[in-house]
Amino acid sequence: MMEEFVSSPVLRPLNKGNSLLNPKMIGRVLGVLLLIEIAMLLACAGVSLFYGEDDYKYFLYTCGINAIVGGALLFYGRGAENRMNRRDGYCVVTLSWVFFTTFGMLPFYLSGSIDTVTDAFFETMSGFTTTGATVLDDIESLSHGMHFWRCLTHWIGGLGIVFFTIAVLPIFTGGGVQLFSAESTGVTHDRTHPKITVMAKWLWVVYLILTLAETILLMVGGMGLFDAVCHSFSTVGTGGFSTKQASVAYWNSPFIEYVIATFMVLAGMNFSLFLMCLKGRFGFLVRDEETRWFLLSIGILTLLIMLGLVFQNHYEWEPAFRKALFQVVTLHTSCGFSTDDFNLWPPFTWILLFVAMFSGGCTGSTSGGIKNLRLLIVARTIRNEFKRLLHPNIVLSVRVNRRSVASSVVFTVLLFFAFYMILTLVGWLVLMFLGVGFVESISLTISSIGNAGLALGDYGPSYSWNGLPDAAKWILSFFMLLGRLELFSVLLLFYPGFWKNR
Repeated sequence: MMEEFVSSPVLRPLNKGNSLLNPKMIGRVLGVLLLIEIAMLLACAGVSLFYGEDDYKYFLYTCGINAIVGGALLFYGRGAENRMNRRDGYCVVTLSWVFFTTFGMLPFYLSGSIDTVTDAFFETMSGFTTTGATVLDDIESLSHGMHFWRCLTHWIGGLGIVFFTIAVLPIFTGGGVQLFSAESTGVTHDRTHPKITVMAKWLWVVYLILTLAETILLMVGGMGLFDAVCHSFSTVGTGGFSTKQASVAYWNSPFIEYVIATFMVLAGMNFSLFLMCLKGRFGFLVRDEETRWFLLSIGILTLLIMLGLVFQNHYEWEPAFRKALFQVVTLHTSCGFSTDDFNLWPPFTWILLFVAMFSGGCTGSTSGGIKNLRLLIVARTIRNEFKRLLHPNIVLSVRVNRRSVASSVVFTVLLFFAFYMILTLVGWLVLMFLGVGFVESISLTISSIGNAGLALGDYGPSYSWNGLPDAAKWILSFFMLLGRLELFSVLLLFYPGFWKNR
């Protein structure tokens, strides 16, 4: 982590008790966000025109719809005070992801690339939340414009829809902190600069550097420019959408697999640490305990799976290492690419892959999952409990990076961990009730709430999720959103007290 654990400050409320929403400000922000989505859609229309494809018009139709709705929201929000309270922030963030998905699915649906609203919504939510699960059984039949849109949703959703807006538009002068706190992932929200807008811009610079570097290396490895850009979007955003049905295995290239695996690891690390490296402060990255925990976990899981592939599936050593490393990294960072069908691997490796999916990446990364800092805090809390049993009067604190973690943070981490497990159990039971198999249900739930995008059984790497009942697709779409916004930001809107004036 960074120099200290930072709690999110609360801005001066707009009204007594900091309880009522500011609907005009919320409408204004959502209107701006829909207009920003127009720019993304126009870029995709440009790609279609460049390749001589006629589906550019479906992006233009969607732009028109976005303009009408966005304009109406801006008109409604005219004169709104440029400040927002904590509740406004949570409301804006959750609704912005739902709005982006609802309007973002229109090019797929209007063009007939995806023929049902359920599937189009699922695919788009999977894109923006960087889950990477797909309902498409013939990905390569999509046009270049649709491919670009799928992967662009990963790239924008990686650091966050609202976070992107904070970086490019100065409309959140009084509410950027609230939005950043509601959308960013992890235990704490690291502030490397006192101004949120400045920090957002620098983090996007890091994001662009990683994307450009990977694109160049993939082209060196034999990918064309278009495929390289799309896969860089998906890798750095830890999404997993590919332009090929066989995913990265299509190229059958060890060089490409190692490049993507390397950038998945980088995307799974705390971007604030990279920002410190740009400032010449490399010691933060080297000393960060969460990063070391993350890399050690990848190393141990890769070693164990590699041994299983060599001695039980009779792989050669280098392919065993490469396949194990790639699948561990793709699930540990919640990316979702595949180079091998792990349904055919020894069953004990499935448990290890579940561990990777549960763990996720580091705080402040584009990855999903529980996050390694939380696991580190849980592990050290358990260790302290053993010490208390031996020495009842001892006073202990959980320490990370030589700093004590506040007891309130420890409590929140333990609560998050327990709630994450409860929701996983609930999702598992609901999917089984809907007729999904035992193994498939648990893997689909873990994959969705962890934004991993890969599952076992009939929904493993060799298959799409198209065969799921429609009800299951809506439930898993909701779990994707829960996982991307880390549970409480979404569920808070379902808490009755959120809407009460007190």
